[in-house]
Amino acid sequence: QVQFVESGGDLVQPGGSLRLSCSVSGSMRMLYMGWYRQRLGGNELELVAHIDTINNAMYEDSVKGRFTISRDNALNTVYLQMNSLKPEDTGVYYCNVVPFRYAWGQGTQVTVSS
Repeated sequence: QVQFVESGGDLVQPGGSLRLSCSVSGSMRMLYMGWYRQRLGGNELELVAHIDTINNAMYEDSVKGRFTISRDNALNTVYLQMNSLKPEDTGVYYCNVVPFRYAWGQGTQVTVSS
């Protein structure tokens, strides 16, 4: 069973930056990883960024050019660099494989507000 521990969320002003980290139990070398977001007041989890095993990355349209997903297989960690943050980026961010099939971690709260 693969487990995830997310960290790095915070309260930031619009235009600010954050770097999220996701520690994965066990080897993630062969896992296709993604960051998911549950917006404030919403129930759905949307996939905002994902990265395959050879570092090809794709992004949801609203975060293109602002977010960057990366992975360090030696540390079993996935990152999400978030720049030019907007209030609509507010939510709880989770990582999981793509498509998701393991239990969700506790997530990390990102709040973008002045």
